[in-house]
Amino acid sequence: MMKIDKAPVPLILPNPQDPRLTEAVAGTDQAGAAVEINVPVERPLTLYLNAQEIVTMMTIGDYPEYLALGYLLNQNMLKYDDVVTEVEYDDDLQVVVVRTEHHTNFEQKLKKRTQTSGCAQGTAFGDLLEAVESVALPKAELRTSWLYQMTHAINTMPSLYLEAGAIHGCVLCKEGTPICYTEDVGRHNAVDKIAGWIYRHGVDPADKILYTTGRLTSEMVIKTVRMGIPILVSRSGFTAWGVDLARQVGLTLVGRTRGKRFIALSGQERIVYDQNLAFVEEESARHKRKGAERDD
Repeated sequence: MMKIDKAPVPLILPNPQDPRLTEAVAGTDQAGAAVEINVPVERPLTLYLNAQEIVTMMTIGDYPEYLALGYLLNQNMLKYDDVVTEVEYDDDLQVVVVRTEHHTNFEQKLKKRTQTSGCAQGTAFGDLLEAVESVALPKAELRTSWLYQMTHAINTMPSLYLEAGAIHGCVLCKEGTPICYTEDVGRHNAVDKIAGWIYRHGVDPADKILYTTGRLTSEMVIKTVRMGIPILVSRSGFTAWGVDLARQVGLTLVGRTRGKRFIALSGQERIVYDQNLAFVEEESARHKRKGAERDD
């Protein structure tokens, strides 16, 4: 694992008051009246692995170390047993460099890339499917009481989405409690930050649940499996390939999770129905997000 000294595991939650993450923009509304709203920033972040430039990502700019590590892990360019000697971030240059103990060269791999369905130009590389075929996901359970507890906590928690919109969130939960909540302009960036956080702090993924505000696509399934997380939940819908892949690898896949409702299309054997639905509240209008009435 990493040679970098492991710090105590931090609780990561959104900070909508961080002035670096939003800016005020003036405009007019439907009646022609002057308005000013906060919108999320986008800034480029160029990632190097040792001396090789890998990708330039558009991101809101928080947690560049986690984003860099998670991206490399989820693209199978970094293995969980690789030794990372340094992660260096330069805010002025908008560059993050990950240095490893061993030599790396991904010139050929970088030529074989596939544009994914993720927003903000997410990319996946050709051998990712091979990388998940041998993964054996851990046994775990998803109690419906945990599901309702965590979705209520996530939907009512202060976040950049509720402050400025135009953002995706991913949340790592233990039972019904959020422990790592990341946001970004693309859900793939948000989940990569969680992957980097897990790796950086040696967090055991076997008993965790991953929640996303975005669609349950093949990309999200692959990244969840790569992290070793057995349960993936979304407030949005599914793609056919995402469902097929989840069934192939035994991932519990739960979508359209809003208020009392949810639909499970894979791994239903992990679900324990212990919640009396009479005591579950419907989602309030204040906290409805994009996709509340349809898949987004």
